[in-house]
Amino acid sequence: MDAQAAVTRDAVGLDDPLVALTLGSIYAAAPTPPPKPRRPSPPTPPPSKPASATRRRLNASAPGQRRRASNEPPSDDDAAAADGAPPPFPWATERPARHDTLDSLLRRGVTTVEGEGRCKRCSGTATVAYELAPKFREVREFVVANRHSFDDRAPDAWMYPVLPDCAACGEKRCMWPWIAEDKGEINWLFLLLGQMLGCCTLEQLKYFCKNTGRHRTGAKNRVLYYAFLEMCRQLEPRGPFDDTVADGNGFLHS
Repeated sequence: MDAQAAVTRDAVGLDDPLVALTLGSIYAAAPTPPPKPRRPSPPTPPPSKPASATRRRLNASAPGQRRRASNEPPSDDDAAAADGAPPPFPWATERPARHDTLDSLLRRGVTTVEGEGRCKRCSGTATVAYELAPKFREVREFVVANRHSFDDRAPDAWMYPVLPDCAACGEKRCMWPWIAEDKGEINWLFLLLGQMLGCCTLEQLKYFCKNTGRHRTGAKNRVLYYAFLEMCRQLEPRGPFDDTVADGNGFLHS
């Protein structure tokens, strides 16, 4: 067996250095096959948005809805629609320009209504207080005595109200009522009891009528007339203040 292997090796010349070099060169020159590429792993999907974020996005892009910019002041309608806001005064309600009846206020212990005034002469400020029941009785008696001459217009006594006196400097009829710039915080009942609703601007009176369902177009004496009657009607719904049914003088009750 060994002799046969030796004969074969001698026959092919494997012991020849030239033959060995040639075979080595052939094997060295042969290209090495590239490694088999690995299959890339599937991409990881992005995390899904929470359902709440999706709802916010859909609500923001829904037709017919407009989101108010952060630097845009709220409108009067926004203020009127505010839910859960506390009333600006103990005698007011959460709804702008709306008040409870006189009987309801008295049962709740509201007997005095206060407001702030500033003297037009010395610029001093002071609190002015009105007794609720007696002052409203004065307004009611004035309406009953003069209702036939109103003609859907506020009388001069309402257009040019008599102001309180200043206790600091002694000036008569000079305490101008403080009226909030925010129409939702105007002290309407205080102005009614002092018969000083005429100190409001036309725009403020229109705001009041808008939030109480009253007519709000025309000159100031017309809008002021409706504001006075509406405030009185809120305090005494069955009083002589309902002008929605005409009986010859514009009032339903006597």
